[in-house]
Amino acid sequence: MDRVILHCDLNSFYASVELLDYPELRQRPVAVCGDPERRHGIILAKNEAAKTFQVKTAETIWQARKKCPDLILLPAHREKYPHWSQAVNAIYERYTDLVEPFSIDESWLDMTGSLHLFGGDAKRVADEIRAVVRRETGLTLSAGVSFNKVFAKMGSDYKKPDATTVISRENFARLLWPLPVGNLIFVGRAAAQTLARCGVRTIGDLARFDKEALVRLLGRQGALLHDYAAGEDRSPVIPLRDMPPPKSVGNGITFPHNLVGWEELHSGLALLSDGVAAGLRRAGMKCTTVQVTIRDPAFRDICRQTRLAAPTFVSREILRAAFQLVQSAWQENAPLRALTVTAQNLLPEQQAAEQLDLFSAGDVSQRDRLERLEKTVDRLRDKYGRSALSIASAGASPAPSPKESLPSSAPLGKKPK
Repeated sequence: MDRVILHCDLNSFYASVELLDYPELRQRPVAVCGDPERRHGIILAKNEAAKTFQVKTAETIWQARKKCPDLILLPAHREKYPHWSQAVNAIYERYTDLVEPFSIDESWLDMTGSLHLFGGDAKRVADEIRAVVRRETGLTLSAGVSFNKVFAKMGSDYKKPDATTVISRENFARLLWPLPVGNLIFVGRAAAQTLARCGVRTIGDLARFDKEALVRLLGRQGALLHDYAAGEDRSPVIPLRDMPPPKSVGNGITFPHNLVGWEELHSGLALLSDGVAAGLRRAGMKCTTVQVTIRDPAFRDICRQTRLAAPTFVSREILRAAFQLVQSAWQENAPLRALTVTAQNLLPEQQAAEQLDLFSAGDVSQRDRLERLEKTVDRLRDKYGRSALSIASAGASPAPSPKESLPSSAPLGKKPK
């Protein structure tokens, strides 16, 4: 028996969340953006009205306003998005306990075992979920219904906004195979160019192409993409509770001006290390390795990493390691455009705690105080917002961009938003 998989994708999520506070602007062109005075003066999200003017994500504000002079700009509020994402996923969980978040605004639902509880009609259930989300949150979503995850995802992309599309065994070749191969999930620009040189330009071309030849062309990814195009994806819907722990947690900033000097670099690293440490604590993990990636104004990257003396999720310990790496790899007066700090080689918190028996009681006691302090900071930020407490060492450094990098781990993949 075929599975029943739904993919739900919130429409223009960041812009829609911001417009909850400005319902009078919903019919006008609106974009969420970074600070126009900084390099992050770019479009981060836009509503449907702005899309009609061809306003695009990641273009500069001046480019967007050239297309749409009446474009209304709203600032991003990062603390709001996880709240609404969790609220919507809680609605999904009323219908099935198999809900897999794909990103902050997308989730798969496996309704195979619970569909009969809601009448047995998958499209009707998808329409009901859309109506409940709209009524309870003010947000809209597009839903795809299919017999596997890939086609359900393509169904939610097929018609937007606020629509349901069913991709069945009877219609998938007619609906999906004529589409450009780049429309298939996980076919990036490089893969599409490689496939085009072999005459593969549509999803149908890919499904009909020899699978072994695709493996020779693209490696193991070639076999996966062939299965996706042919409707043979069998990947399970994995609820958050069953997902493997993250392999790393990272945070990066492109600064609004080039940083010069150890003081500025230390401030930037402090902001990043604080975010990485908070991500580790949320995941219940500690890191044993810290990596720093440095980007200069010519977009050249330098990457360095170091092993820590003991596993940690304490921001000052991550900062100390990151700053030492930068000092060993960088000239104090050289301009620096961007930094990324990544925690790697992660251990579950309990397992990491057992390793601390190697240290003296005094060291363990001091570490325990630091860990309790930072968990207290987490609770205060959860209650009053992330800006309620900041690290003193960050000083007047520029704030991070509204998009922080996410913990990396993903069987079928997590896309950044």
